Parts: sequence; C-alpha cells; structure tokens
Amino acid sequence: MIQIREISEKDAASVAILSTQLGYESDIEQTSARIKHINNSNENCAFVAVAENKVVGWIHGFYTLRIEADHFVEIGGLIIDAHYRGQQIGKQLIERVKLWAKKHEVKKLKVRCNTKRTESHGFYEQIGFKENKRQIAFEMELD
Repeated sequence: MIQIREISEKDAASVAILSTQLGYESDIEQTSARIKHINNSNENCAFVAVAENKVVGWIHGFYTLRIEADHFVEIGGLIIDAHYRGQQIGKQLIERVKLWAKKHEVKKLKVRCNTKRTESHGFYEQIGFKENKRQIAFEMELD
C-alpha cells in the first residue's frame, strides 16, 4: 500500500538519499531548507510516496508564468527508489500534482527530461505526456 502525502522537513534525509539516484548530491540540511522554502511558497508543491513506513519517492511541482504563453505547472523533479519502480508510484505522484494544479486553475502540466534518461521518456509518454520540443539548456554561475 502506497501513501501519498505532502512533503515535510522530516523527510529531508530520505529525499536527499533518493536525489542521489538522479545524480544530485545534497546534504540533509540543504534538503531540509529547500523543503521548508517550498512548503512556505504558494507557487510550489511537493509530495512523497511512502511504502512500509519509508519514503520511496518524491515529486516537486511549481507554478510558472510566462509573458508569451498561458501559465502552467512544471514538474521540477520526480524520483522513485529503484527498488519500487514499475508499481505506478510515479503516476500517483503526478496525479497529486495534477490535482494541485487544477486547484490553481492551471490547464497544462509540463516536464523537462534529460535526453540521456530514455527510460523516463517512455514513462512520461505512457501516462499521457507528449513531446513538444527539444532544447539545449544553458546555465551561468552568478557571483
């Protein structure tokens, strides 16, 4: 039985460990601070999946405004523990973000996925997402 609930700062250790499966290293304090910031924001939501009293997945969604297009919610991150994949947990987490988006009167949910994560592409397509473009991402460090 999988329980989906809002994320809490007490989930920071589990979330940090799961994030390493995506290649993101962060410590418990950093993760806890990020969770606190997300939970204090009206433009963000985050949920965890719990199985056997253990956090086995998480999702983060955020409300996005653009001048050139209608507002939407974007999935900022989604991870399911490798031992729990294939059990519809990712789909359940996405459904929870969809409900949050509908409460904010948003009609579109988007997700960006690294081109290297081909298994994720299949997952998103299987649950109803459609590829609409490919991009190159740039970033800059701010001093």
